[in-house]
Order: sequence, then structure tokens, then C-alpha cells
Amino acid sequence: MAKNNQTKANHNLLRISFLSSFIKSKWFPGLFQWPILIIFSFIVYELMAGPGTAHDNFGTAGTWVLWWPLIPLIFLVFGRFWCGVCPFATLNDLVQKYVGVNYQVPKFLKKYGIWLIDIFFILITWSDHVFGIVESPRGSGVLLLMIITGVIISGAFFERRTWCRYLCFLGGLSSNYARAGSFELKATPEKCAKCTTLSCYKGGEKAPGCPMFEVPRTMDSMSKCNFCGHCIKNCPNDSIQLSPRVPTRELWFIKNPKFEESFLAIVIMGIVFVQNITMLDIWQEMLNRLESFVGTDSYFVTFTITFVIAMALPVFALLLTSWAAKQGNKESAAGNFARFGYALIPLDLAAHMAHNLFHLLAEGKSVFYTLMGALGYSSHGASAALVSNGTIQLLQFGLIGLGVAGSIYTVYRIAKNHFKDPQLEWKTFLPFAILILILGAINIYLFMLPMAMRM
Repeated sequence: MAKNNQTKANHNLLRISFLSSFIKSKWFPGLFQWPILIIFSFIVYELMAGPGTAHDNFGTAGTWVLWWPLIPLIFLVFGRFWCGVCPFATLNDLVQKYVGVNYQVPKFLKKYGIWLIDIFFILITWSDHVFGIVESPRGSGVLLLMIITGVIISGAFFERRTWCRYLCFLGGLSSNYARAGSFELKATPEKCAKCTTLSCYKGGEKAPGCPMFEVPRTMDSMSKCNFCGHCIKNCPNDSIQLSPRVPTRELWFIKNPKFEESFLAIVIMGIVFVQNITMLDIWQEMLNRLESFVGTDSYFVTFTITFVIAMALPVFALLLTSWAAKQGNKESAAGNFARFGYALIPLDLAAHMAHNLFHLLAEGKSVFYTLMGALGYSSHGASAALVSNGTIQLLQFGLIGLGVAGSIYTVYRIAKNHFKDPQLEWKTFLPFAILILILGAINIYLFMLPMAMRM
């Protein structure tokens, strides 16, 4: 353990004086928060008062063509840093500062918050397709205003960033993805053992306490840390270390796997399938056949059926795989589901990025065109594409390949760390590796089919 801590200390980025001084200064994270809040305000204004068509609206392009495609990459590289500078978090802090009464988080939220996040994420995805939120600037604007309302209520009544920790659907997504992130923040046990102030959690003169309810000395996951820097500012012993790490490494050593977090991981895979299927040229033909089968042309009904099936099949596949692994390792199916569901996170990330890569690269110029339009200039070009469709597909296939490799290796490492018997490792590894290969193949097939544009 001492050798491991020494290795981390040698890679501690806070040894870089400029970086350490910047994070400890009053400029961090405000230097990022305020410009983002200003841009966000402009986007909300554009969505609600700008052009009524997505093709011409900068709010739509800025949100769904630029920000949404980049966000999983940010989570992979920087963990939940976005959550530290998110405009909703900044708004929460402002509301709390001036009118907050700081009630404790209800026990219900502490116990069931992750399930609420799962439900919100599923409902928002469903609503997008049923009500056309993404394709409608006003729809996107209303969604943001609803979230803003929730943030204001949470900030006014409850302590710290209750919304971000227990209610934000994007927070749930980032919580999973941050486990595969490339940086970690840890405390030095030897220094923390002598500490009596617990300033990292409670706060001090230099900064408030941890907004995400984390205690660095006991924190063993980056799923909740948003790199806000408060603990670094407050720690009197310079105990906090910020170090690079191998992506997905945290997933290999999950101490207390939770069924609901693995459930979110497999549901995200189903959501990516839905997003891909509904953008394919064959989607309308599939809808026509479904309408004939169920005897209704109601899109509400037909899409809901498609959505439920797309959600249920991956969950059933993981349950079946967990049962198959049970036959070899004698763990419960629920236990296998909870523990090895985390191994799907690298493939989730890859599939999410691959899907959004299409929007970013096939429609990327629309961000510039619509921004110029918002500023009073006409600049729409013949094509919004940044690269050819062939190049986009190659990049998508590469991402899926990396995701499959990352997930299979993660399964191997989880099995190796959990089971000491090589036979149990192999009997556990094989079913989950096959599932990952199948999910990867489905993604590859879907990305081979022509997709429709968003802008």
C-alpha cells in the first residue's frame, strides 16, 4: 500500500506549481463557470425566442450538435469536471447563497436517488422521440426551463448540490462514465490520519465544503467527485492528490457494486440502440410494419412499443448472461448483474460517442452557420458536414472496437480480482465476453446503415 501511495505521489499533478496555484486561487473554477453560464443563457434565449426551426436555431446546434456529442468525451478524459462548471450547478449555488434554507437531503433521495435518475433519463429519452424535443427549439427550451425550475427548488430548500448528486439525469450518466475517466482525486491516508478539522468536507475560510457530499479521505470512486477544487483549497495538510490513471481502471476494483448502477449501464446501451434505429432510413418502413401489426397509426403507441423493447432486450440479455455465469461461479444472478454490469460502461461510452460523432462531424458547420445567423449574418453553406460519411463510419467502427476491447478487458480484470480460482475466472469471463461481442456487433451493424440528419 505504501508503495502504491508513493507511486501516486510521484504522479501527483498538484506538484506542478502553476496548476496547484491556479486550483487554489479564487479564479478556479469561476473562470470556467461564468463564461459557460453566459453562453448557456444565450442558448436558452435562442431556443425560446430565436428561429422556430432547428435548422436555423443556434440553441439547437449549440446544444445537440456541439455540446451533447462532446460531453461523453469530457467525462472520459476529465471525469465529472463538467459537473463542477455546469450552469445548473452554478445556478444552484447562487440560489442557495441568497435564499437557501439548507435542509438535509431527504432519506428517500439518498436511498432511491439513483433509481429516480434512471427513470428521469429513460423518460426524457422517450419524451424526446414522442414530442420531438431535439428537433424543436421550443421543446428543447422548455426542457431546459423545467430542469432550471428543479434546480432552483432544490437549491432553495436543500443543502449543497442535492440536485447534482441525487436527481440530475446527466449526473447519473456522468457518474457511470466518470468511473472510466483518466484522472482521479485521492487523499493521502498518512496525512489524513492526523487531521482533526475535516475541512475538506465541512469547508473553511477559503472555500465551502464538498458540494457533492464526499469525504476525500474515504472516497474510493470518482463517480461523484466533480473536481471543483474545494477540498484542495481547504486541506491544511496538502493531502489531496490529483493523478492520471489508466481509463477504466476504477471499474476493475468496484468494492460495493450496485444493481441500479449496472442497470443504468445496460439501459444506456438500449437508449443508444433507440437513438440509432430512429435515425435510420429504414425506420419509417419499420414503423409502417409495426402499425399494421398492432392496428394503429399512433406514433405514441408504436414508438413506445419500440422503446420498451429496445430497453428490455439488453436488460434481459444481461440478466440471462448473469444467470449463465451463475452456473459456473455459483454467485447469484443478481450479484453477477450488479458486479459485471459495470464492464459495459466502456462500450456504453464508445457507442454514445460513436452515435454523437455523426452529428458532430456530419452537421458540425451548422454551429457556425446558426451562430452567424443569431448575430445577424447570413452564412448557411451548401453542406454542414466537416468530413465525409465514409470517414465518420471508420471513426465509429474504431470507437466501437475500442469500447469492445475496453469492456472485455474490464470483465477480465473484475473476474480476476473477485475470484482467486482461475476456473471460476474463466467460467465468469466467457459469458460476459460473448455478450459484449454481440452488443458490439449490433452497434457496428447499425452504424453501417445510412442515418438521417438532425439539422
